[in-house]
Formats: sequence, structure tokens, C-alpha cells
Amino acid sequence: MTVEFGVLGSVEGSIDGRPVALGHARQRGVLAVLLVDVDHPVTVDQLIDRAWGHHPPRQARSTLRGYLSRLRQALAATREAVIARQPGGYVLTTVGTVTVDMHSFRRLAAQARATGDDTRAAALFEQSLRLWRAEPFAALDTPWLNALRDALVQERLAAQLDLGDLRLRLGQHTALLPELSARAAAHPLDEHLAGQLMLALHRNGRSAEALDHYHRTRDRLARELGIDPGPALREIQTAVLRQDTAPGAVPQPGAPTQPSPPPAQLPLSVAAFTGRDVELARLDRLLSAAAKAGAGTGAGAGAGAGAGAGAGAGPVRPAAVVISAVSGTAGVGKTALAVHWAHRIREAFPDGQLYVNLRGFVPGGSITDPAEAVRGFLDALGVPPARIPNGLEAQAGLYRSLLADRRVLVVLDNARDAEQVRPLLPGAPGCLALVTSRNRLTGLAATEGAHLLSVDLLTPGQARDLLAGRLGPHRTAAEPSAANEIVTRCAGLPLALAIVAARAADQLHLPLAVLAGEGGRHSSERPGRRGPGHPGTRGVLLVLPSAEQRRGPAAPAAGPAPRTGHRAARGRRPGRSATRPHQHPGDRTDPRQPAHRTHPGPVRPPRPAPHLRHRTGHHPRRRRHPTCGNTPHARPLSAHRPRRRRPADPSQEDSHQSDPCSTGLCS
Repeated sequence: MTVEFGVLGSVEGSIDGRPVALGHARQRGVLAVLLVDVDHPVTVDQLIDRAWGHHPPRQARSTLRGYLSRLRQALAATREAVIARQPGGYVLTTVGTVTVDMHSFRRLAAQARATGDDTRAAALFEQSLRLWRAEPFAALDTPWLNALRDALVQERLAAQLDLGDLRLRLGQHTALLPELSARAAAHPLDEHLAGQLMLALHRNGRSAEALDHYHRTRDRLARELGIDPGPALREIQTAVLRQDTAPGAVPQPGAPTQPSPPPAQLPLSVAAFTGRDVELARLDRLLSAAAKAGAGTGAGAGAGAGAGAGAGAGPVRPAAVVISAVSGTAGVGKTALAVHWAHRIREAFPDGQLYVNLRGFVPGGSITDPAEAVRGFLDALGVPPARIPNGLEAQAGLYRSLLADRRVLVVLDNARDAEQVRPLLPGAPGCLALVTSRNRLTGLAATEGAHLLSVDLLTPGQARDLLAGRLGPHRTAAEPSAANEIVTRCAGLPLALAIVAARAADQLHLPLAVLAGEGGRHSSERPGRRGPGHPGTRGVLLVLPSAEQRRGPAAPAAGPAPRTGHRAARGRRPGRSATRPHQHPGDRTDPRQPAHRTHPGPVRPPRPAPHLRHRTGHHPRRRRHPTCGNTPHARPLSAHRPRRRRPADPSQEDSHQSDPCSTGLCS
């Protein structure tokens, strides 16, 4: 059964060639929104905003449910295109025989640009352009659909220009001339199009008309934009003046002179990577399972058994889009694990490896916008800047089209949430996306079928191996107790261990016992204050205490924090200490306090509410009197006098101020 949907014109659908009644325009708009993100979930709020814009109905959700119910009835004759309800939204799930003309157009255009055969590329471009029936999303008018329509029109023009260059190189200038004349009249400021028309006119023996068109284009550019023609158009004018019989086609602005190599953006792998055998084995099994699924369907025949698992195994080629989300606390080694495994399996993805740091948790920094990340990927894939469409939706569509029929590894590091990741996920089989985040991205598992992997702290044995790998086994073996103390205080955090190891490697004369001793002696010092020992201890003082507090279950139980405020003042019996019963007065280990606030000293007494300070004798701003040296205490309720009016003469203001000594408030 063949199911076809079209949005490059009016929104239409057909099953085995028979049209499907999709209802009125608004209901077709809801289907169009699902078709744009086919096989990807769309939230209810997104559906309402994209289908109605700024004027949704009062009962928008119930109206939406009614439209979706009627669309399900219209598609009831096939099981190959089903509108399914998912947590938070809806998704139009399809199988391989279902086509959407917009996605087919983008896929064919990307294939044409990727091939090196001009004849084959021209045929692909012509096939993609034949899918256009009229203006996209005809009879639909919402801000989101209008922006997507403009982006698609620009993509169509880019495909037409690329096809024009191919046909000029193939010598089809005579058949191309009428089409170029009409297109140049519709886009008079497009220099690329003006150059194509000049070449076609010149090769048809109409050089005078070619020069006339150049002068008209130059005058219009100067009059409307205040600029001169670019170098490419001036070169064609020079060739026409010289009566060059076969000038080359106008180069695309910003086009690369040669095919760009496959991107290899993976960062440097961590030196002396230690541990994580369980996590690496799970990732290997994930890729092997995808390869076996492909072997069963013929998509991945001949794939090896496990990436990096055996020396004789060939590269594993996933049969479908594999998404793995690695989560864990800060400093636990998520990025190191992802980059290390990506280097192990890079041979399975010969078409490139893409990497981006999404900066989802950078303190004080800006989060990487998905549009910025997609633009970087398009640059890495060799797309000229002039050919990158406007808008995130169009750019993501071009990005997925370029990844079609390719095997590309995409590493999305330090993601904040699933919404930041979704536009960057590949949509074609054979690709793999590896995502790291401090949050557990259950949304990706629910909607995109991502495989979740949690990264825990290192075991003591793994931590000792990491320290020995950084410092050398001879140094840790010489001071085993100091090495164990450092491992304990770093609490299994690879980042903390790496910082301490870098500190020790920088000063080879510094014994490990000094590092461990400084961590224990100054673990509660404030950041930035150096201890009395060796110089430059600031880095150790900042690492060891914070890592010990991150350990969680292994940290000493601190009990509840003391109550403060008027409730604490009323609830405490006279003579009871403000500290907790099980806590020494000199200790302060409230787990809710950050590491740099942890310092020895007595716990401050709770500060009562303002209206109870006269009962507790607490005064927040008591100062000793400059004459007698006594400290005025709070005035009892009976001593409060009515507010004194301000004198009319400001010069007499000081004479009305009460002296604590004269009022008897000094004791």
C-alpha cells in the first residue's frame, strides 16, 4: 500500500492513488504541522500555535482533539500512517512506503549536491523540482506556516540555480534560455541568476543582449542597494567583451572550490582513560544490536559484531537512528566517556563525526542555541553560506537531508534538556547521536526511543587506577596511604582527581602526603585563602572539600539544620543550646551549605523576627557607645515612646536625638 502526502501546494493525501478527504483548511493545517515533523512528536501547545497562530479558539485543546479524531478516521484505511498520542503531544508515525513531498524534495536536493556526476545531479534536481505543484501550504495562513513557506521557496530557488549551473555545463543553454529569462525577471537583484542569463545569451550568439542585461543589473543594484556587481558577474562581463566562446558557468557565492572532506570534529580523547568498562560494554551492545537489526532487514548486512569489542570485528553500521543519552552529575566524566567511545567507533562512521558543546550548564555563560549548532553542522558539511536557508526548521531539514544515506556520528555534549537536542538529531538510518547531560533526558527515551545510560562515581579501585595513570604507578606506590587519602577526599569524581593529579604532576618535588594533608587541614577554609604550607595550594583547597561533599551517601550525616526565625525563638526552651544535640558547637557541616561556606566556628544564634527582638534581647545593630563603651540593649515595650515629629528647622535635628547614656539604656 502506497501512502503519499503533499504540502508543496495544497495539503493533500492519497492511498494507492485515491485521494483522501482531509477536511477543511484548519484541519488540513493540523495535519500539515504533523507532516513537517513526521515521525517526531509535536506538543499540544506547538500544534495549537502552529495551526492557529495568535488567534486560537477558546476551547483550543478540545477542538484540536476533534480534528485529530477526524484525521484518524480519514486515514483508517491504512496502518502505514498513524496519528498516535504520546506524553505531551502527538506524532504521525509512518513506515518506509509513506512519502511526504517536502521531505522527498529536500532529500533529493541533498543527494544531487553530494554526487559528483553532473548528469546524475541534474536528473535528481529535476526530480525534486517536479514535486512542486504550487505555493507550499496553499490556503493556510499562520505565522509559523508563512515562515516555513518562505524558507521552502528559498530552497526551491537554490535548487533551480544549482540545476541551471549543471545544465549550462552540460551545454543545454538553448533550452534553458526561456526559463532563465522568466526567472531573472522575477528576481532582478540576484547576481547568480543574472550571470546564468548572460552566459545563455552569449552562447546563443546574443552577446549584445548579455551586455545590456549586465548594465541594467548594475544600475539597479546601485540604485536600490548602493552596491556594485560582485567579481563573479564582472568576470562574465569581461568574458563576453573578449568574445570568449565558452566562458565557464558563474560560480556560486561562497561555493567551495573542491568537495569538502568529511567532518572530523571529535575533541581529543582523554589521556590514560581508566575504568568505565561496564558503561563501554553497554554502549557497544547498543551499537551491535542496531547492526543485527539491520542485518535482519538487509540494511546492515556484513556489519561486525561489536565496535571495539573484538579485533576481528568489522565496523558496525547501525540500521536505524540510534540515540544514546548519557547522564550524571557534574565532574563525573560524561564527556570523557562519550568522546573516548566515539573515538573507538569512528571507523563505523566514515562519512564524518560531528561534535558540539551545547553549554547547557555553563555558569554565567550563554546556552548554545539549536539554530547556532545546526548552522555549525551545515558549515562542517560543506554547505556554502549563501545556500543555508533562514529559520531553524528549514536549516534542520537541510541538515537531515545532508545526512540521508550517510553514516555520521553526532556527539551532542552538555545538553540542558530534550528540546535543545531534538533539532540536532539525524533522521536517516545509519547515523548515531550520542548525548550527554546532567539531567536524565527521559523525554528523549519516551518520544525518540533514546537509550538512557547513567554514569556513577568511580569506585575506589578505579579512582586509584586513574591517579596512578596520571602520576605513574611508582609515585602512588611510594605513598599508598597518601594516595588513598586523596582518592577518599575526591569522592570518586574523575574531574577532582584530574585536577589534583595535574597539581602533583606540576610540582614533582611536592609529596602526595602534603596534598592529602592540606586537603584535610584546610578543607574548611574559604576559597582564595591559602594555607600556611606550600605556596599555590589554592587549587587543592578548592577541589578536595567540594568533591567530598559531592559524595552524597558516603558523607557524614549532618542532621537537620537549626531552625531560625521567630518559630525557633518561641520553640526553644530557656538555656537550650542553639546547636543540634548530636553536633559539637565547633562543627558546622550543614550539607545544604556550599563547600566554600564550610568553616569552623560556633553556629550563629538564630535571628528572631523583627517583632520578637524585644523579647529575646536581640538587636542586629548594637554598637558600643563611644563615650562610656557600654552596649545599649533593646528597649522594653514599656519604654517605647510615640514617634517624635521632625522639627521644622532641619538645623535642630541633632538636638532631638536621644543619647543612650542619658536615657539609661547603657548597662
